[in-house]
Amino acid sequence: MTKRYKITMAYDGTKFAGFQSQPNQRTVQSVLEAAINKMSKLPDKINLYGSGRTDAGVHAYGQVAHFDFPHEMPAQAMLRGLNSMLPLDIEIVDCEIVPETFHARYEAHAKRYLYRVSRSWFIDPFKRLYTGHYKYPLDVELIKTALPDVVGTHDYSSFVASGSQTKSHVRTIYEATVREDLANDELIFEFCGNGFLYNQVRIMVATLLEIGNQRRPVHDFLRLYEVKDRNQARETAPASGLYLKEVYYGDEIQAQIAKSEVPGEKFN
Repeated sequence: MTKRYKITMAYDGTKFAGFQSQPNQRTVQSVLEAAINKMSKLPDKINLYGSGRTDAGVHAYGQVAHFDFPHEMPAQAMLRGLNSMLPLDIEIVDCEIVPETFHARYEAHAKRYLYRVSRSWFIDPFKRLYTGHYKYPLDVELIKTALPDVVGTHDYSSFVASGSQTKSHVRTIYEATVREDLANDELIFEFCGNGFLYNQVRIMVATLLEIGNQRRPVHDFLRLYEVKDRNQARETAPASGLYLKEVYYGDEIQAQIAKSEVPGEKFN
C-alpha cells in the first residue's frame, strides 16, 4: 500500500550542484531519488519533491521533501534504511508518514535561513567551505540598526539575482537578526520569511556587511526597495556561508508570528 513520507534532511552542499536534479550533475535530489528507488525495487521511478531549491554550495540543517513509497514501512525503518544507503554528506534527521494531500513545497508557510560570516583576516582553511568571509572592519551596531528595515513586506527586486523566473518580487520577512560568535570570530545572521528569491539572502547579507563597514548609509535598504535595481545592491555573499535552517508547516510558524512585529495576517 502506497504511503507518503515526509523527510527532513541535513546536507553539506559543498559537492552538490544544488538541490534540484540537473543532467549529468550530482544533486541532493538525484542522490536521494537513487536511494529511494533502490529501496523500492520496482521499475517505476519514485520522484522526490523538495520544499524548494538550494544552490550549489549551499548547506541545510532542515531541508524538507516528500515522496510516495509503494511499500508500507514504519517511518523509523525508512529513516534508517535511507541513511544506510546515502553518502556521508547527506543525513535524514527525521521521517514521518503524512496524509497523501501533504506537499513539501506548496504547504510550506515559511523558511528560516542562517548565514555565517568568518571575520578572520585570512581565510581559515577549515571554514572556507562553511562560512562567508569578511576581513574588513565592521560596526555591528550599525548592522543591528539596519535590520528592522529588512523586516516587513517589500519589493525585493534589488536583491534578486538575474535568472530568477518569479513574476513577483514581493516577499514578507518576519524576522532578521545578527549575533556575534566571539569564540569563533563569526557573525551569525538569521532570516525568517514566507519565501525568498534567488540569491536574496546572500545579497542582503552582502548589503548589511557594507553598511557595517560604513560603505553604505545605515538605512540604504529603504532606498534600494524604491529603486528596484539589482546593480545598486552590488555584491553577493558566497554560497558557502548559507544554510537552510528550518521549513515551517501548519501551526509551526505561529510562535514566530507571536514574537514578530509584523502583523499576523501577513503570514497568510
